[in-house]
Amino acid sequence: MRAATEFTRIRELLFALTWRDVRVRYKQSILGIAWAVALPLAMMLLFTFVFTRAIDGAALTRLGVPYPLYAFAGLAPWTFFANSLTGCVNCLVANRNLVTKVYFPREVFPLSAVGAALVDFVVAMAVLAGLIGYFHVRGEFVFVPTAALLVVPMLVVIQIALTVGLGLVLSMANLFYRDVRLMTAALLQLWMFVSAVVVPVPADGSLTTRVIGLNPLVPLMEGYRAAILYGQFPPADGLLYVGAVATVLLAGGWMVFRRASYRFAECI
Repeated sequence: MRAATEFTRIRELLFALTWRDVRVRYKQSILGIAWAVALPLAMMLLFTFVFTRAIDGAALTRLGVPYPLYAFAGLAPWTFFANSLTGCVNCLVANRNLVTKVYFPREVFPLSAVGAALVDFVVAMAVLAGLIGYFHVRGEFVFVPTAALLVVPMLVVIQIALTVGLGLVLSMANLFYRDVRLMTAALLQLWMFVSAVVVPVPADGSLTTRVIGLNPLVPLMEGYRAAILYGQFPPADGLLYVGAVATVLLAGGWMVFRRASYRFAECI
């Protein structure tokens, strides 16, 4: 309760730090906020070029949507997740002057990193809407709005909870062990390929498939596609699973972060 009260008092600081992170990221940049979609668009084009040649036509047909749409619908939330963790892991070290000289809940730094990535995600989702309109006009994809779109905000909230929980732990760990930043960057490179971002998880019931299914990002990625591209409600069991994981990570990460925060100044 005390943490919630403190967070309410510093919400203006959170907004200020989030806006600062956004401005610093694109300061003296020619493309500016367009960089928020440049990376997922470039990756979409790359994977489209590779997978449309490596995967047989029947497999692509079974996707039910043009592959560029399928890929971008996964890359947009994945980029949000990856950018959030990348910003979180170094946020305490990057703000050492504030951490050592001013008292306020230190959780504001990981939260502002996620908030800055959320701005990019909103822009990327607007581009996804434009791509859907493009393929709809071309007749390659028929978009029919359904009530399943109402699930998308819930998916975003679940993803934010999951990301903040991980971000709190990683930012704290990197303060004590600076190797964490490099390990996180390497892990994210591998994590993308087992998260159903650009290719679906095989439905063969193998041990590998079951292990990949434990990844909480898999039901998230499939949930975005189901609601936006296929007009279907995501499977309830997947949503309950990722929601439970996100809740545990957020509560556990917040508790561990708060308990360790008194040591932050001496470790920086």
